[in-house]
Amino acid sequence: MNTNSTIIQLKTQSASEVCMSVALRVKQRRLELNLTQQGLSLRADVNIETYRRFERTGEIAFLNLAKIAFALDALNDFELLFSQKKYQHIDEIIQNNTRIRKRGNKI
Repeated sequence: MNTNSTIIQLKTQSASEVCMSVALRVKQRRLELNLTQQGLSLRADVNIETYRRFERTGEIAFLNLAKIAFALDALNDFELLFSQKKYQHIDEIIQNNTRIRKRGNKI
């Protein structure tokens, strides 16, 4: 699957569906490494009940998700999260040559 189709797919999912998708990928990675829920929770220093709830519901604190990613050697996957836009051509840079805001608009 190419990256573009993944991005499009994520745009059509709700936030809870994205969370469940991440939980499923974590579970698959855990099983690939032949780890039990207990084993991964110990390696990640995450409470076992917290980890079980994550696999079941997709809900977890970001810090605990980062700990799990570290334990699964997947911390680099966080690099793409909220990364800056990558330009393919110089014309895109010229077209988007606007000042970068340091804070949002007041509502």
